[in-house]
Amino acid sequence: MRTYKVTGMTCAGCEKAVTRAIQKQLGDDTAVEADAERGEVRVSESTDPQIVSFAIEGAGYSVEKVE
Repeated sequence: MRTYKVTGMTCAGCEKAVTRAIQKQLGDDTAVEADAERGEVRVSESTDPQIVSFAIEGAGYSVEKVE
């Protein structure tokens, strides 16, 4: 799994927005969690990082770090 650190996520609504954005781009299973203005998005290693970053930014959030 690849983990993206996302800034600006504060609630369950944020989790849903990011999940929908990624699934729209990839149709990929993803895990999204928000906590204190920071969230984590986890997707499979084979997923193109640029597409995931594009989807997160398109949903109105910033990608801080990719692990």
